[in-house]
Amino acid sequence: MTTVLTYGTFDLFHIGHLRLIERLTAMGDRLVVGVSTDEFNAGKGKRSVVSYEDRAAIVAAIKGVDLVIPERAWEQKRTDIIEQGVDVFVMGDDWKGKFDDLSDVCEVRYLPRTSGVSSTEIKDMLRTLDPTHIEEMQTALGTLTRLLEHYRDLT
Repeated sequence: MTTVLTYGTFDLFHIGHLRLIERLTAMGDRLVVGVSTDEFNAGKGKRSVVSYEDRAAIVAAIKGVDLVIPERAWEQKRTDIIEQGVDVFVMGDDWKGKFDDLSDVCEVRYLPRTSGVSSTEIKDMLRTLDPTHIEEMQTALGTLTRLLEHYRDLT
């Protein structure tokens, strides 16, 4: 039996997350997914839209996911690999080389991310709908308009 392990935040679950889980499922017989806790994300300077409990429940409900564990710290990966009997540890290629030190306990692979979609991009798009951001844009536009009028008066 081949056990595969990955970690992620899985915020605003999207098609890229689903495609990743499908690829991981095809790599082995058992898939363990570490979902970053809200506290761990805060320590990385990230804030999730969806709570850890809900993100973990969503990931656990996906066909092919056998176990969801909380990711609480960077250092837990080696322990999780040993405790879960992991054969293949997989992360996105944006982490390439960062976890090569784990190759003494299992195979380490990096997969290309699904292009054209990410939780960060979705959050950025949603941010434009935020009333505070709209006010900031209106203020900036007003300032720019005044500067252009001033420049026009000078010429």
